[in-house]
Amino acid sequence: MTDLIPSPDATIDVAREIRHAAVPLPDPRHALEFGPFFDELADAKIVLLGEASHGTSEFYCARAAITRSLIEHHGFNIVAVEADWPDANRIDRYVRHRAGGRDDEQSFARFPNWMWRNEEVAGFVEWLRAHNEAKAPATRAEFRGLDVYSLRGSIGEVLDYLDRVDPEQAHRARRRYGCLTPWQGEPAYYGRAVITGEKDPCEAAVVQQLSDLLSRQMDYVGRDGEDFFDAAQNARIVRSAEQYYRIMYSGSNDSWNLRDRHMFDTLEALLAHRGPDAKAVVWAHNSHIGDASATEMGWSGQFNIGELCKTAYREQAITIGFGTDHGEVAAADDWDEPMQVKTVLPSRPDSYERIFRHVGVPRALMDLRHDGVVRAALAEPRLERAIGVIYRPDTERQSHYFKAVLPEQFDTYVWFEETHAVTPLPIARPHGVPETYPFCV
Repeated sequence: MTDLIPSPDATIDVAREIRHAAVPLPDPRHALEFGPFFDELADAKIVLLGEASHGTSEFYCARAAITRSLIEHHGFNIVAVEADWPDANRIDRYVRHRAGGRDDEQSFARFPNWMWRNEEVAGFVEWLRAHNEAKAPATRAEFRGLDVYSLRGSIGEVLDYLDRVDPEQAHRARRRYGCLTPWQGEPAYYGRAVITGEKDPCEAAVVQQLSDLLSRQMDYVGRDGEDFFDAAQNARIVRSAEQYYRIMYSGSNDSWNLRDRHMFDTLEALLAHRGPDAKAVVWAHNSHIGDASATEMGWSGQFNIGELCKTAYREQAITIGFGTDHGEVAAADDWDEPMQVKTVLPSRPDSYERIFRHVGVPRALMDLRHDGVVRAALAEPRLERAIGVIYRPDTERQSHYFKAVLPEQFDTYVWFEETHAVTPLPIARPHGVPETYPFCV
């Protein structure tokens, strides 16, 4: 079925209807000016900050500015990002001035390294470390990873922890995780071997290891509660990753849903670990943080962390989407190929992005919750653009657009008419680091 493209006049009419609600924003690189525009989020428990691509400087700078303001002035104390737990844990130790912390060439070495190893994130990390320095250790803001892909790294972290606190249990853990050892470098091959009957699943072994570790919490946690929490989360990742790679061949819905359920469960664990005063900021792609039930994804059976947060926390979870019309983006042609600075095509006439372009405010904040005129004007399903690790302009409609109802997907929308690529940092990828399987953004 061919999409019916609205006439230019119709799109301009919608833009005219919502122009009154477009609040002009300063340059997000000026964090002290940009952040206060989001003070109304202060009462939320969770603020989810999106991005329409993984390689756009303005999105990262805006998230950093908003997060700085929420941490400094409104008591937020967890930053949880769409990244691997072991890598983020190195950064967390660095920003909270704990032993073993560092931000160096080994951090976020897995493809796509520019997603987190860029100047924009590095600037925020250094700010967070400086902010935390004068704080009591228990009140310092955390930097955590939510994703499920670190099978090899998480196995190593569990074993390193048990080697220190309980060598006998470390021996048992090695035996159990040995089931996965041949597949750690290419975990997708494990899933294929299981589904074709060449390999028995390792599920029972990794579940038993997690259960044993948790059953010894009272013995271990007195030595260092943070170290135990880290080891337990890595054991949960091994369990989730084993499931993820085993079901990924059965359909994209199952693997997507498992991944986002894991991210939500990790966020829940972080909030519980921090205690009743916990308040979290989440950084992830629009496709993860916008309510999936208002998108083509949800209509086909997928859910995401944004929808799960909305269901669990209602008004205490605020979702903020980001969009752009044209400019540049850091992305690759295909999986595991080098980063390029690519030109982002102007938005399609049948997209939400085209409406915001016609609004005529280069940088704007749009409240989608409270203004009935805005909600009604944007209520018709339209196309929305999503650029992940890969950007393919030649097939942009098929590769990067999906239908959504924007005011049901996000509470607030941040618009940049023109955007630029992130600036990557030097990287020395360690030997044998597995890649993220090219399944999701």
